Amino acid sequence: MLNDKYKVPLILLAAGESSRMGTPKQLLSYKGRSLIRHAVEEAVTSNCQPIVVVLGANSDRIAVELNNLPVHIAHNTQWQQGMSASITTGIIALKSINADFDAVIMALADQPLITHQVYNRLIERYYQNKVEAVASKYSDTLGVPAIFDRTIVPELLNMKQQGGAKRLLNQYSDRNFNLDLPEAAIDIDTPTDYQKLLEL
Repeated sequence: MLNDKYKVPLILLAAGESSRMGTPKQLLSYKGRSLIRHAVEEAVTSNCQPIVVVLGANSDRIAVELNNLPVHIAHNTQWQQGMSASITTGIIALKSINADFDAVIMALADQPLITHQVYNRLIERYYQNKVEAVASKYSDTLGVPAIFDRTIVPELLNMKQQGGAKRLLNQYSDRNFNLDLPEAAIDIDTPTDYQKLLEL
Protein backbone atom coordinates (compact mmCIF):
# COMPACT_ATOMS: atom_id res chain seq x y z
CA MET A 1 0.00 0.00 0.00
CA LEU A 2 1.44 3.33 -1.05
CA ASN A 3 1.88 6.07 1.53
CA ASP A 4 2.34 9.62 0.28
CA LYS A 5 4.34 10.69 3.34
CA TYR A 6 7.30 8.63 2.18
CA LYS A 7 9.55 9.78 -0.64
CA VAL A 8 11.49 6.60 -1.26
CA PRO A 9 11.79 5.12 -4.76
CA LEU A 10 13.16 1.65 -5.38
CA ILE A 11 15.65 0.54 -8.01
CA LEU A 12 15.48 -3.18 -8.77
CA LEU A 13 18.60 -4.53 -10.47
CA ALA A 14 17.90 -7.31 -12.96
CA ALA A 15 20.40 -6.80 -15.78
CA GLY A 16 22.71 -9.77 -15.28
CA GLU A 17 23.35 -12.53 -17.78
CA SER A 18 22.85 -15.41 -15.31
CA SER A 19 25.95 -17.14 -16.64
CA ARG A 20 26.18 -19.56 -13.71
CA MET A 21 22.53 -20.52 -14.09
CA GLY A 22 22.83 -21.24 -17.81
CA THR A 23 19.44 -19.64 -18.48
CA PRO A 24 17.98 -16.23 -17.56
CA LYS A 25 17.20 -16.65 -13.87
CA GLN A 26 14.79 -13.74 -14.03
CA LEU A 27 12.46 -16.04 -15.99
CA LEU A 28 12.60 -19.03 -13.64
CA SER A 29 9.24 -20.01 -12.20
CA TYR A 30 8.49 -19.25 -8.55
CA LYS A 31 5.07 -19.43 -6.93
CA GLY A 32 3.33 -19.56 -10.27
CA ARG A 33 5.12 -16.61 -11.85
CA SER A 34 8.61 -15.64 -12.95
CA LEU A 35 11.22 -14.53 -10.43
CA ILE A 36 11.31 -11.07 -11.97
CA ARG A 37 7.55 -10.61 -11.82
CA HIS A 38 7.49 -11.89 -8.24
CA ALA A 39 10.19 -9.37 -7.26
CA VAL A 40 8.49 -6.48 -9.01
CA GLU A 41 5.05 -7.26 -7.60
CA GLU A 42 6.52 -7.17 -4.10
CA ALA A 43 8.13 -3.82 -4.87
CA VAL A 44 4.99 -2.20 -6.25
CA THR A 45 2.92 -3.24 -3.22
CA SER A 46 5.41 -1.59 -0.86
CA ASN A 47 5.54 2.06 0.20
CA CYS A 48 8.18 2.72 -2.48
CA GLN A 49 7.38 4.93 -5.43
CA PRO A 50 8.38 5.11 -8.23
CA ILE A 51 9.85 1.71 -9.08
CA VAL A 52 12.69 1.53 -11.62
CA VAL A 53 13.64 -1.89 -13.00
CA VAL A 54 17.07 -2.08 -14.63
CA LEU A 55 17.30 -4.65 -17.42
CA GLY A 56 20.27 -5.62 -19.57
CA ALA A 57 20.96 -9.12 -20.85
CA ASN A 58 17.88 -10.75 -22.42
CA SER A 59 15.96 -7.54 -21.80
CA ASP A 60 13.33 -8.10 -24.50
CA ARG A 61 12.31 -11.46 -23.05
CA ILE A 62 12.33 -10.22 -19.49
CA ALA A 63 10.45 -6.97 -20.16
CA VAL A 64 7.43 -8.97 -21.33
CA GLU A 65 7.10 -10.28 -17.76
CA LEU A 66 6.51 -6.73 -16.55
CA ASN A 67 3.50 -6.02 -18.74
CA ASN A 68 0.74 -4.12 -16.92
CA LEU A 69 2.90 -3.38 -13.88
CA PRO A 70 3.35 0.28 -12.83
CA VAL A 71 7.11 0.40 -13.20
CA HIS A 72 9.70 2.24 -15.27
CA ILE A 73 12.15 0.09 -17.21
CA ALA A 74 15.71 1.35 -17.64
CA HIS A 75 18.01 -0.40 -20.10
CA ASN A 76 21.62 -0.89 -19.08
CA THR A 77 23.42 -1.25 -22.40
CA GLN A 78 26.69 -1.85 -20.54
CA TRP A 79 25.42 -4.68 -18.37
CA GLN A 80 28.64 -6.64 -19.00
CA GLN A 81 30.41 -4.09 -16.78
CA GLY A 82 28.57 -5.37 -13.74
CA MET A 83 26.35 -4.05 -11.02
CA SER A 84 27.91 -0.60 -10.74
CA ALA A 85 26.79 0.14 -14.32
CA SER A 86 23.27 -1.00 -13.45
CA ILE A 87 23.16 1.21 -10.36
CA THR A 88 24.26 4.19 -12.46
CA THR A 89 21.62 3.39 -15.09
CA GLY A 90 18.93 3.14 -12.44
CA ILE A 91 19.81 6.40 -10.72
CA ILE A 92 19.95 8.34 -13.98
CA ALA A 93 16.55 6.94 -14.95
CA LEU A 94 15.12 7.75 -11.53
CA LYS A 95 16.29 11.35 -11.62
CA SER A 96 14.66 11.81 -15.02
CA ILE A 97 11.37 10.53 -13.60
CA ASN A 98 11.35 12.17 -10.18
CA ALA A 99 14.29 13.90 -8.54
CA ASP A 100 12.32 14.73 -5.38
CA PHE A 101 13.11 11.88 -3.00
CA ASP A 102 14.52 11.52 0.50
CA ALA A 103 16.29 8.21 -0.01
CA VAL A 104 16.40 5.31 -2.46
CA ILE A 105 16.25 1.55 -1.95
CA MET A 106 18.55 -0.68 -3.97
CA ALA A 107 17.32 -4.25 -4.40
CA LEU A 108 18.07 -7.35 -6.46
CA ALA A 109 15.68 -9.42 -8.53
CA ASP A 110 17.25 -12.70 -7.42
CA GLN A 111 16.39 -12.51 -3.70
CA PRO A 112 12.95 -14.16 -3.81
CA LEU A 113 12.33 -14.13 -0.05
CA ILE A 114 12.37 -10.34 0.04
CA THR A 115 8.82 -9.06 0.42
CA HIS A 116 7.12 -5.68 0.39
CA GLN A 117 7.12 -5.85 4.19
CA VAL A 118 10.94 -5.88 4.12
CA TYR A 119 11.03 -2.73 2.02
CA ASN A 120 8.58 -1.05 4.38
CA ARG A 121 10.72 -2.01 7.39
CA LEU A 122 13.76 -0.43 5.72
CA ILE A 123 11.79 2.76 5.12
CA GLU A 124 10.56 2.88 8.71
CA ARG A 125 14.04 2.28 10.10
CA TYR A 126 15.42 5.07 7.90
CA TYR A 127 12.82 7.68 8.88
CA GLN A 128 12.86 6.75 12.57
CA ASN A 129 16.62 7.12 12.91
CA LYS A 130 17.55 9.66 10.21
CA VAL A 131 20.65 7.72 9.21
CA GLU A 132 22.58 7.93 5.95
CA ALA A 133 22.08 4.27 5.11
CA VAL A 134 20.30 1.18 6.41
CA ALA A 135 21.67 -2.16 5.23
CA SER A 136 20.39 -5.69 5.42
CA LYS A 137 22.55 -7.75 7.74
CA TYR A 138 22.97 -11.45 7.01
CA SER A 139 25.70 -14.08 7.16
CA ASP A 140 28.04 -11.63 8.94
CA THR A 141 27.89 -9.18 6.07
CA LEU A 142 26.04 -6.03 5.05
CA GLY A 143 24.19 -5.97 1.77
CA VAL A 144 21.01 -5.28 -0.12
CA PRO A 145 18.22 -4.56 -0.04
CA ALA A 146 19.47 -1.34 1.47
CA ILE A 147 18.31 2.23 1.69
CA PHE A 148 20.60 5.17 0.90
CA ASP A 149 19.95 8.78 1.87
CA ARG A 150 19.87 11.16 -1.08
CA THR A 151 23.05 12.86 0.15
CA ILE A 152 25.14 9.79 -0.72
CA VAL A 153 23.39 8.99 -4.00
CA PRO A 154 26.12 10.90 -5.92
CA GLU A 155 28.64 8.42 -4.54
CA LEU A 156 26.51 5.54 -5.79
CA LEU A 157 26.36 7.26 -9.15
CA ASN A 158 30.12 7.53 -9.38
CA MET A 159 31.04 4.00 -8.38
CA LYS A 160 33.43 2.41 -10.84
CA GLN A 161 34.40 -0.83 -9.19
CA GLN A 162 32.49 -3.95 -8.15
CA GLY A 163 31.60 -4.03 -4.49
CA GLY A 164 31.21 -0.27 -4.33
CA ALA A 165 27.74 -0.33 -2.80
CA LYS A 166 28.93 -2.65 -0.03
CA ARG A 167 31.81 -0.27 0.67
CA LEU A 168 29.35 2.59 1.06
CA LEU A 169 27.19 0.52 3.39
CA ASN A 170 30.18 -0.26 5.56
CA GLN A 171 31.12 3.41 5.55
CA TYR A 172 27.74 5.03 6.16
CA SER A 173 25.39 2.59 7.86
CA ASP A 174 25.21 2.51 11.65
CA ARG A 175 25.45 -1.05 12.95
CA ASN A 176 22.86 -0.18 15.60
CA PHE A 177 20.24 0.49 12.96
CA ASN A 178 20.92 -2.10 10.27
CA LEU A 179 18.17 -4.64 9.69
CA ASP A 180 18.74 -8.28 10.63
CA LEU A 181 17.49 -10.01 7.51
CA PRO A 182 18.62 -13.64 7.15
CA GLU A 183 16.21 -14.14 4.23
CA ALA A 184 18.37 -11.78 2.16
CA ALA A 185 21.09 -14.43 2.16
CA ILE A 186 18.94 -16.51 -0.20
CA ASP A 187 19.88 -15.47 -3.72
CA ILE A 188 19.56 -17.49 -6.88
CA ASP A 189 22.76 -17.84 -8.91
CA THR A 190 23.03 -21.55 -9.75
CA PRO A 191 20.71 -24.50 -10.48
CA THR A 192 21.49 -25.76 -6.97
CA ASP A 193 20.34 -22.45 -5.47
CA TYR A 194 17.11 -22.68 -7.44
CA GLN A 195 16.45 -26.25 -6.36
CA LYS A 196 16.98 -25.28 -2.72
CA LEU A 197 14.50 -22.43 -3.15
CA LEU A 198 11.86 -24.78 -4.51
CA GLU A 199 12.36 -27.07 -1.53
CA LEU A 200 11.74 -24.35 1.06
